[in-house]
Order: sequence, then C-alpha cells, then structure tokens
Amino acid sequence: MNFWDQQFSGAGFKYGTRPNAFLLSQASRLPSAARILVPGDGEGRNSVWLASQGHQVLAMDGSAVGLAKAQALAAEQGVRIATQLADLADWQPPAGAFDALVLTYVHLPPAIRASAHQRLADALRPGGLLILEAFHPKQLERSSGGPKQLDMLYALADLEADFAGRLQWLLREEVETVLDEGPGHQGPAWVTRLVGRRT
Repeated sequence: MNFWDQQFSGAGFKYGTRPNAFLLSQASRLPSAARILVPGDGEGRNSVWLASQGHQVLAMDGSAVGLAKAQALAAEQGVRIATQLADLADWQPPAGAFDALVLTYVHLPPAIRASAHQRLADALRPGGLLILEAFHPKQLERSSGGPKQLDMLYALADLEADFAGRLQWLLREEVETVLDEGPGHQGPAWVTRLVGRRT
C-alpha cells in the first residue's frame, strides 16, 4: 500500500468533501460544460463539485483507495466523474484535450516537477485555463498541512519557470490564508496561487 493509499484508507475524508476555496473563487472563469482535468484530487472533493456544476471531469490520482472514495462520493451526490489511476512521474495526458486544469496541493519532487507540469499544461487546449493553489516555502513553519520538505513546496518563481512559454498569467500571488479542509488542512497557511491561460 503506497503512502496515499494509507492516508486515504481511514474513515471519513482527509481533506473534507467541500471543494477548495480558491477553486470556488475562480470557478466563474470556467466555460460551461468544460472538460476538466483534476490531477492529484485524492478522494475527489474538487472533481465531484466540478461535476455537480455540469462539467465533464477526469480525476487522476496515484491512489486507488482515493479514487474509489471519489467515485463513492460522486455516486452519493448523484454525479459522474471519470477516474484515472496513474503516476505523475510519467503519465502523459492527451494533448489539447481539456478546457481546464485544476491543481490543488499537488506537491511533486523537484526531479519530476517541471516535466510533469509541462505535460499537464500541454493537455490544455489553446485558451484553456489553469487554476493552481499550493503550499509556499513559508508553510514549512506551519502545522496546517503540506510536505515537511522544503524542496516540495512551491514559490511563485518555481512555478512560473515550470510553465514558461505555455501560459499567460491572469493571477499570481503568494499569500497567507486560513484553511478549513477536513482534518488534513486546518489553520493559518502560506500558499502560492496561479491562474493562467494556455497560449
């Protein structure tokens, strides 16, 4: 059983069942009935909410346990999502197939981060939207969630370099916020946020 299978194998939902607050704040930018790719969505909170808004959603994750819980949550809420069990280290989504890409707290090792982000950006059609929120390096001092390895936390400059030449930025910020996302994300946090459009 891998790390995330263990994390998701308990009762309840580690990050709750409500969608990410930053995603909610940016959702009006999404076209209606959009095809949306949601990598690393774990137990499906964002994917299921997006499907409830009329979008066609592919939830991708490396945890079979998480994806099973995502499908159960979708069934409970009367919506349908597609799921894909894969590893972002080498997964290649179809190019230009999606209207939007939602990345919330998907933290990758430096060795694969840039190439994974580039492959995901290439899955967007021209004009497609990226919505991203992740923990900033200052989060290392906080206990509200996220990796405890500095090199897996994302400064704005790191992400801008990863997506360089692929996206036009609509919003870029490093801010302090307060998280209330299940037992896994609770309390004051430092985050990095990006919204971009595929060039």
